[in-house]
Amino acid sequence: MGQPDLDEMQWIADAHADETVAAIVGPWPEAPMRAQAAPLAATAEAAAADPDTAARLRRIDDLNAAVRNWQDNAGVRAWRADSQQITAGIGKPLQAYVTAAGPLPDWADPDRILRAQALFMDYGALSVTMLFCASLPECYVVPDLAAVLHATGQLEERAEHRIRATGAMVFPVMMLGGLTKDDGAGIAQILKVRLIHATVRNLILRDSPDVAVARMRFADAAEFSGLIPPLATVQPGDSMSSALHAMGWDLKRFALPNNQEELAYTLLTFSYVFLRSLRRLGIPLKPEQELDYLHAWNVAGHFLGIRRELMVETMDEAAELFARMQARGREDWAKRPTAIDPRPRLGGALMDAMESVIPDGPFKKFPVLLTRRLLEPASSRDLGLDGRVSLVSRFLFSALMLTARGIDALVRLAFPDFSLSRLITRVIGYRLMCALLMSQTRDLSVPAQLRPGIRALIAGWGLDSKAPNWVNALEDRLTTRGDWQAIARTPPDAGKA
Repeated sequence: MGQPDLDEMQWIADAHADETVAAIVGPWPEAPMRAQAAPLAATAEAAAADPDTAARLRRIDDLNAAVRNWQDNAGVRAWRADSQQITAGIGKPLQAYVTAAGPLPDWADPDRILRAQALFMDYGALSVTMLFCASLPECYVVPDLAAVLHATGQLEERAEHRIRATGAMVFPVMMLGGLTKDDGAGIAQILKVRLIHATVRNLILRDSPDVAVARMRFADAAEFSGLIPPLATVQPGDSMSSALHAMGWDLKRFALPNNQEELAYTLLTFSYVFLRSLRRLGIPLKPEQELDYLHAWNVAGHFLGIRRELMVETMDEAAELFARMQARGREDWAKRPTAIDPRPRLGGALMDAMESVIPDGPFKKFPVLLTRRLLEPASSRDLGLDGRVSLVSRFLFSALMLTARGIDALVRLAFPDFSLSRLITRVIGYRLMCALLMSQTRDLSVPAQLRPGIRALIAGWGLDSKAPNWVNALEDRLTTRGDWQAIARTPPDAGKA
């Protein structure tokens, strides 16, 4: 893979999705990008109360309602707007948009995709634990990527919602046939997420990305600094749409929100970081399995609107690009000594959500300890994880994991699939999945037809097929006997927007 120009990628978004949203929302009133002296509204909802903005947000609600009915890949490809949607102005743009749900790209290999999906399902609880304790934390290491959620307060106030939203995309993509079969739902779910990204860009910029970039680059600098002023002090009760509209943005400082570099980085957290985490737990896959996994997520990236030159084919390429992106983010942040770092609060919110599902006792800090083990030390510091656990807890956890890996190395001489490290990770995953993803009061945002299958899938992960009977018996003592089922609890953010 050649070296993609990441500076350029910061100024490129996703034309296909952006044009769709721009056609639905309509052109925003042109306003100079400079600091605004007018006082801020008390809430984002108040800032969006004027008839013009309120009408735009209603069209976004109509858009969300339309795509919510997309159930499977074939349904998206065959989707046609009804007369009401055409009258509302969302029908024709959406019909043009769903052409992105076309066949697999020429370079995609369905057999490799299927093998990667089977691997994800085979590792089950481990797969989802890696998502919580490695992929999601790494998403918030790059400061610019964290800026949107921090500015709106959405991750801090709705950390569990963010966890479920991520699971709602990963499960349809990685379930067997999710990207290759008509009755799969991976492509349908990705195209929903792709529209969300475009909506976020449109609301934050109060324009289409191409127009905003062109105005910043070619207008008089005195009149057009690239600063989109905030309109309100965002409050926890504000809707996501109104919060994004009111938050403000500095194009020169942050480039485009959800730009190509950030999308490619996030894709690597789902593919490369998952594989790297298995290596760090002493549960490495075969090289060909790793390549298949990267390939499957590249195909997902294609439907997400990510450019081909930003996709990696090998673990070495992935490690190089991932490190390069993180280094760029840290270098940019170092140039802003007076800015408030959003990453510790975002990391803290994520850890609080995970710790809230672990009973009080010696295992309470295991999610943060496992996260620290799976991340680079610099990433752990960026997220403020170093101060969340005592030195004693760190020592005990490290001793436990080192002992487990030592035992694993010996026992595997006779039993290749044996792993106490996998047992420890599965125990943590049990609490995270059954309390956060199987909530009886907060369903995953996936098509209703998928929910029973996902619940049955997680329930079946209660038995580790790779472990001997005595290890499964020990796991049952630390989790629950038999199938894994939802854990009843009161979420810490219950009642919040």
